[in-house]
Amino acid sequence: MVIALSVVLIIASLLLVVLILLHRGKGGGLSSMFGGGVSAGLSGSSIAEKNLDRITIAVGFIWFACVIALGLLLKAAESGAGA
Repeated sequence: MVIALSVVLIIASLLLVVLILLHRGKGGGLSSMFGGGVSAGLSGSSIAEKNLDRITIAVGFIWFACVIALGLLLKAAESGAGA
């Protein structure tokens, strides 16, 4: 069970990195200092961007659940081995 959750956690982590990098900059950060904020402010939020947001949030929840489940499993295994 720990191995399966670890594999899901690794896959979710890689997906989160890719999905976050796919997001368009909203301005106000370093990208706006170099002129990237002007083009981002002119275009509205598209359907693809909204779907990307939803997928990123779903993968984030999966990642969070895996972290909590692994923590609980490892804590239970540690306390069971010590008893």
